[in-house]
Amino acid sequence: MRCLAQHYKSTRIRYPNDRLLIVFDIDGTIIDLRQMVGELLFAYDRQYGTRHFRGLDPTSITVHENRVEEFLLSLDLASLERGRILEWYNRRRWEVDSGRGSCRAYPGAMNVIRWFQLQPSTEIALNTGRPEELREHTLRSLDIFGRPHRVAFDADLLHMNPHGWNVRVAETKAEALGRFRKKGYRIFAVVDNEPSNLEAMIETDDGGDILFLHADTARLNQPADISRTISGQTYDLTGLMSEADLPKRVQLAWHGVNDEPNLRQFLSSSVRWGEIDVRYDPLDRIVLRHDPFEETSGIDHDGLLTLERFVMAADRVDKSIKLDLKEGGRLIEEVLELLALNEMEDQRLWFNGNIEVLSEAGCRAIRRSRPDAVIQCPIDFLAPLIPVAPERAQEILSMLEDWGMNRFSLGWNTPGSREIFLRLADWSHEINIYGVTNLESFLEASLLLPTSLTADFNFPSWSYFGRGSGQNGAYHRYSLEVDGVSSHLIDAA
Repeated sequence: MRCLAQHYKSTRIRYPNDRLLIVFDIDGTIIDLRQMVGELLFAYDRQYGTRHFRGLDPTSITVHENRVEEFLLSLDLASLERGRILEWYNRRRWEVDSGRGSCRAYPGAMNVIRWFQLQPSTEIALNTGRPEELREHTLRSLDIFGRPHRVAFDADLLHMNPHGWNVRVAETKAEALGRFRKKGYRIFAVVDNEPSNLEAMIETDDGGDILFLHADTARLNQPADISRTISGQTYDLTGLMSEADLPKRVQLAWHGVNDEPNLRQFLSSSVRWGEIDVRYDPLDRIVLRHDPFEETSGIDHDGLLTLERFVMAADRVDKSIKLDLKEGGRLIEEVLELLALNEMEDQRLWFNGNIEVLSEAGCRAIRRSRPDAVIQCPIDFLAPLIPVAPERAQEILSMLEDWGMNRFSLGWNTPGSREIFLRLADWSHEINIYGVTNLESFLEASLLLPTSLTADFNFPSWSYFGRGSGQNGAYHRYSLEVDGVSSHLIDAA
């Protein structure tokens, strides 16, 4: 992925006005067919009352989908029965009903495709050995895989084999590159899992401008050393994307800036928004702390970061503030009064809280005081309702908007979060995604283009050492190695 990112950027610099194209194979490159093979073998057991494949883990299948006979030979099966299974498998493998829901995209593949589709003057082409009669089924299944990632494929950039199953595949794939060039594209990369296909396509690249990537998965042909080819087994966004590649339209918020070490990290970063957890301490001061005080003993109250201290520090460097209000009523009133004294603009304020904390009265009070600020609440409680009763869910969202809310927050790990996000986007709501746990998830969520994205910024590879909010007394911890000795970095300053 790092080689691909570097090659793409250098190609864009060399050819700033060209339409760039990356070409993907489908089976064994984007789509993992092991699940399909396993599902069909399970279906054979169900139909004929056998138990040949009981306990089979599809990911343990290491042969190509065209070589299932080799897998069957490794099992204790009579030759006649093995022949029946193979004949049944070959007859059913591309039937629409048997294939529906039985394949999987390789982890990260759709994320990589999504990233390229977001780049200017860059498109995705598909170059497959599947025969033309499977065009409609192929596009339909790819749309199913792509939708949760906001990926859509162009039918005009899908090249299929006009000669039928397993006939002149490498030759056809090489010819496809010429057809894409005639459409006006500059091909900068090709990804395929079959060495013979790659070798044929390399022969067409006289200028040497194309990066050929070998997806090292189950293959039909034996592995071979292929010149000019980079091999890999994972689609890793952290290798493809850097901080500079984050979508500019997504607002980023540093979660849980509740103590001095985290504050120093946030203030020195390029992240504009800092989220703080706001509540009263036992001394009736407005302080920053995630957990209720009654749940923890031995608190050093003198060491707590106050809201006033945070506001002054953030304002000094023109940072913006996301306030997660842990209490309602009087706290909302006093927070608004403190912010009024500071004279911070509405556009730099973002209020968040659970619906029972903010309440209708609290939302309306904030909106009166700060008409142009963001007001949001988490709507994960609507997750079970949105798919089954969307009209009722929309009524609740409309009610919250009437209170004054103009953004809704969705947890990344909420069951069905992708589908819920897409529904909310279709309904034209502003959406914040929170609860991403690592850099890979953070990048993946950013590619959905939410309005905003909240994270702990515990990304040491980017030199961000966010501690987290301190929920349940837990903080992120880091290790540094000095002169071969590893030591924990407790204070992520």
